[in-house]
Amino acid sequence: MLFLRLGTTAFGGPAAHIAMMEDEVVRRRRWVTRERFLDLLGATNLIPGPNSTEMAIHIGHHEAGWTGLLVAGACFILPASLMTLALAWAYVRFGTRPEAEALLYGVKPVIIAVVVQALWGLGRTAVKTVPLAVLAALAVAASALGVNELVVLLGAGVAAVIIHAVDAPGRSLRLGVWSSGLVPVAAGGAVGVTPFSLTGLFLFFAKVGAILFGSGYVLLAFLRADLVDHWHWLTDRQLLDAVAVGQITPGPVFTTATFVGYLLGGVPGATLATVGIFLPAFFFVAISGPVIPRLRRSPTAGAFLDGVNVGSLALMAVVTFSLGRAAVVNVATLLFAVTSAVLLLGLRVNSVWLVLGGALIGFVFASFGR
Repeated sequence: MLFLRLGTTAFGGPAAHIAMMEDEVVRRRRWVTRERFLDLLGATNLIPGPNSTEMAIHIGHHEAGWTGLLVAGACFILPASLMTLALAWAYVRFGTRPEAEALLYGVKPVIIAVVVQALWGLGRTAVKTVPLAVLAALAVAASALGVNELVVLLGAGVAAVIIHAVDAPGRSLRLGVWSSGLVPVAAGGAVGVTPFSLTGLFLFFAKVGAILFGSGYVLLAFLRADLVDHWHWLTDRQLLDAVAVGQITPGPVFTTATFVGYLLGGVPGATLATVGIFLPAFFFVAISGPVIPRLRRSPTAGAFLDGVNVGSLALMAVVTFSLGRAAVVNVATLLFAVTSAVLLLGLRVNSVWLVLGGALIGFVFASFGR
């Protein structure tokens, strides 16, 4: 019941979700010690997938074994998935009406500000050294030039390991530059319309769930690269709308997959997309339990993760810029975005209130002809 309640009420993103879990299982219920909780949190940072969902799965496994693993994860995911499915149905049925467009008109710039806030906070934590800052800049450039997102992540991880292993700073930077281009695959090399299939949808989201490190917002980079740019299954507008829905529902940001799956394949598509993106999290938590404590003590594994994290942020930055151009279309939307960013970064206003406020303001502006 704990994780069912958290999955229904946990707004605010992964950091807020994890804080709620700590309050419940460490302070109130004393299911785990603070030290153990921190070990589990460290484990989630060394495996791909949604951090807060993996924390729920870890705690469930710690408390009740394999049954707890499945129940805790499913209960945390299910409420947000059902809410997102309902909103996706309403979007498909009513999304072209002026009222719905008005709401999204105000929400989209706020979403850009929310992502920028997450990018800023994560960047301050991830970019810990000058070499990592240089690596982040190179990853941004590579992503902007069309290098495949998997190559950016792998190259950044390998580069960080090399930087860590080489003592001379100048040489380490040169090796980092070399390794970031190990596989020169361009994401934009083969653009064309790919026929939609439910199998392809499931495999895509399973791939994303299996390799995505960092914040759930990095998901945007993968969605845009394949579903928008490569396969043309979605438009930028639909992608932004999917993110907006993910923001106004509780639980993991990865339930954006539910919305996308419904747009593309109805209820079967929503189900397959949701199962696909979350299934790897259960697998990685199950196999990483006994291995993680040793990995966390490994400087090489830590360096690789540092590189993957800055690569993830680079992808996130590039896709945020592209989506920002679609969301900020006039002076009013620019004002929405800037004001939201100030409130988020300066006053730490809850993003949910800003999203709801953006919807209301958008409706008012539309009523007066914008």
